[in-house]
Amino acid sequence: MRIAVPNKGRLHEPTVKLLERAGLHIENGADRKLYADTVDPDVSILFARAADIPEYVDDGAAEVGITGLDQVHESESELSELLDLDYGRCRLVLAAPEDGDITEPQQLEGKKVATEFPNITEQYFRAQNIDTEIVEVTGATELTPHVEMADAIVDITSTGTTLTVNRLGVIDEVLSSSVRLFAREETAGNEKVQQLVTALESVLAANDKRYLMMNVDEENLAAVQDVIPGLGGPTVMNVAGSEDVAVHAVVDQQQVFEVINDLKSEGATGILVTEIERLVE
Repeated sequence: MRIAVPNKGRLHEPTVKLLERAGLHIENGADRKLYADTVDPDVSILFARAADIPEYVDDGAAEVGITGLDQVHESESELSELLDLDYGRCRLVLAAPEDGDITEPQQLEGKKVATEFPNITEQYFRAQNIDTEIVEVTGATELTPHVEMADAIVDITSTGTTLTVNRLGVIDEVLSSSVRLFAREETAGNEKVQQLVTALESVLAANDKRYLMMNVDEENLAAVQDVIPGLGGPTVMNVAGSEDVAVHAVVDQQQVFEVINDLKSEGATGILVTEIERLVE
């Protein structure tokens, strides 16, 4: 199985880290290489531009691909979305000069809109029955309204800072995007593909979770169990040579501070908090 992943840019490093956490350690993925092996002899990595990944998957050069939802929509590939990987979040927005007269999409009837995403932009305006002239650009989209190339733009934003710096205001959200795992419909149910889905899901499930271990006197066990907001009941084990029992539980990271104090007040000792790499639910 070949997995197409971004070869550079803001999506490359978190994608590689995610695969590593899922157990697919890349063995020979030096910079500028197009292919790399993993510890699984049946799985290899194909490095490609994020915008090209939908086409690689659609054409069968890779069985699955990891890229942004915006790239798949722009490519107009009919791929199956298998998993939202919960990073690389951004919005594709319609924006116009803050000091201009355009404050709603309908005012762009017969006007020019610049974008690096012509297909998504065309779909957006077509759905609203607005006839615009789409000007395709390959960079510096925010400048086009100020040099009279366009009346508005459709562009990616994460924080909105670039739009603010260029005195552009958001009129509407065109698409909300994040990095997803995609496959062709005919390969989505493949056993190896499903193994990858399970591995990645286990990493996502472990995010923001912590593993608690502690010793508890049996007479305090019921009170301790009452204050643990874990995934189901905690695991309780006997401690050799002691009247205490060992209690293990998984809790949300944001609950750890309060829970530890509650556990101490109920008699728990030797409390240990560790991170979780993967969690198969």
